[in-house]
Amino acid sequence: MTADYRQGLTGDVRVAFVCVQNAGRSQMAHAFAELERERRSLTDRVSLVTGGTRPADHVHPEVLEAMAEIGLDLSDRRPREITFAETRDSDYVVTMGCDAGDVCPAGWAGENRDWGLADPEDKSPAEVAEIRDEIERRVVELFDELEPDLASA
Repeated sequence: MTADYRQGLTGDVRVAFVCVQNAGRSQMAHAFAELERERRSLTDRVSLVTGGTRPADHVHPEVLEAMAEIGLDLSDRRPREITFAETRDSDYVVTMGCDAGDVCPAGWAGENRDWGLADPEDKSPAEVAEIRDEIERRVVELFDELEPDLASA
């Protein structure tokens, strides 16, 4: 990728949400983070990026359905490859579940958190909703942690 991914982004904290395919968990996390950033009026303080190490061709249909159930339309989202520069320049790299067989990013300077979440692909609607709700909870907790530091800066 030759374009500067940060073009148009500003902020004091950069958070990357990463999974292998960028077709489920990281897409949901990114969408919830966009909402949380807006709710807390932190759009000028927090930059967000999402990507995968081996991106799929499309967001999983079960993820689109689960997010639509709560009023979030991700139908325009497309999985993309995360770059080394994006992870290197992030303050937080949140991976969704890096198992031994997964290709997960490495080499960033910031803090890594692996949320260890199940992949929603081919899961039942109830299972995907459970994963979705857990992702939302974790995103809110992350912003709860970040917000005091941003407010005092």
